[in-house]
Amino acid sequence: MGLSTLCSGSCAQSSSTHGNMHAVLPIANMSDKPNLEEVTSFDKTKLKKTETQEKNPLPSKETIEQEKQAGSS
Repeated sequence: MGLSTLCSGSCAQSSSTHGNMHAVLPIANMSDKPNLEEVTSFDKTKLKKTETQEKNPLPSKETIEQEKQAGSS
């Protein structure tokens, strides 16, 4: 992993004290081609089956018509 400072070079610190004023953070190595080993070796049979439930389902056509009629009275 490489190291980099947070400064963009536009801070007000002089060059003699500049290196001591900023935190140094690790930066992950990047490559042109991502490593797909984890994805291709993933075993989806180990996943649990779940039922999807809508938290805010849309109203039915009948409900919409009832509300239209109630609103126009």
